[in-house]
Amino acid sequence: MIPYRQIARDGLWTNNVVLSQMLALCPLMAVTNTATNGLGMGITTTVVLLVSTFVVSVFREFITYEVRIPVFVLLIATVVTLTDMILNAWMHELHKVLGLFIPLIVTNCAILGRAEAYASRNDPISSALDGLMMGLGFTFVLVVLGAMREILGSGTLFSHSENLLGPGFAFLDTEIIPDYKGFLLLVLPPGGFIMLGFLLAIKRMIDVKMQKTG
Repeated sequence: MIPYRQIARDGLWTNNVVLSQMLALCPLMAVTNTATNGLGMGITTTVVLLVSTFVVSVFREFITYEVRIPVFVLLIATVVTLTDMILNAWMHELHKVLGLFIPLIVTNCAILGRAEAYASRNDPISSALDGLMMGLGFTFVLVVLGAMREILGSGTLFSHSENLLGPGFAFLDTEIIPDYKGFLLLVLPPGGFIMLGFLLAIKRMIDVKMQKTG
C-alpha cells in the first residue's frame, strides 16, 4: 500500500524543500519580495515538479543507471521550457517579473533530487503525488515569506495580483499599513535571509513541541 499520507506530510512539512532540505534558496530570495511573485514561482515550480517526476517514473525502466542524470535534466528542461513558453504567452507581465528564474528551474536541486531519490524508484502515481506535495510545500514557504517581506517592507499584500490571477482578483491587492514609508532592507535579498531565519526558528519550535506532546 502506497503511504499517501506520509508522502503528503514529508512534502508539506517534515521534508520541506526549504525548511528542511535548505534547497532552492536562489529563487526563494530573488522573487519573494511580494506574495504574488512567490505564488507565481511556487505554482510554476509545482507544475514542473509534478510533470517531471511523473515522466521520469514512467520512463524509469528504460533509463540506464549510467546516463540517468543527463536524461533527468533533459526531461526537466523540456518541461521547464514548455512552462516558460506558456507563461510568456498567457501571463506575460508575471513572466517579465520572474524573468531568468523560470529557466533556472532546470538547475533547481530539489527537482533533480526528487527525480533521482523518488521518481526513479517508484510508480508514476506516487511519484506525481510526491512532486505535487514537494511543490506545494515549496509554494507555501514562498507565499509566507513573500507576504512577510511585502507587509513589513512595503505595507501591502498581494500587490499586482491581477498579473498572476487575472483582473478579477485585483481585490487581493491590499494596503495593509496605510501611508507606510517602507523598509527597504526587507524587500532586498538580505531581508529574505532574515525572514527565512525566523521561519526556520518557528518550524524548529513547532517540531520540538510536537515531539514533546507526541
